[in-house]
Amino acid sequence: MTQEMHTKSTTAKLRRSANDRMVAGVCGGWAKLLGIDAALMRILFVAATILGIGTPVLIYAVCWILMPEEQQD
Repeated sequence: MTQEMHTKSTTAKLRRSANDRMVAGVCGGWAKLLGIDAALMRILFVAATILGIGTPVLIYAVCWILMPEEQQD
């Protein structure tokens, strides 16, 4: 007797958050993908901006342009 096991595989997709946003939803989208709180992601982003002399701002802008926005339910 053979048993067929069907598992539904879900792939996490990087999307700009439509609900958890301050500017464009980039940090909210990354936080959702990584499974952390969006506030913590924003704190890490600000710290990286201060220590990285502005480079994370450029990365944020690129993500804003390239990341699609998640669909509103």
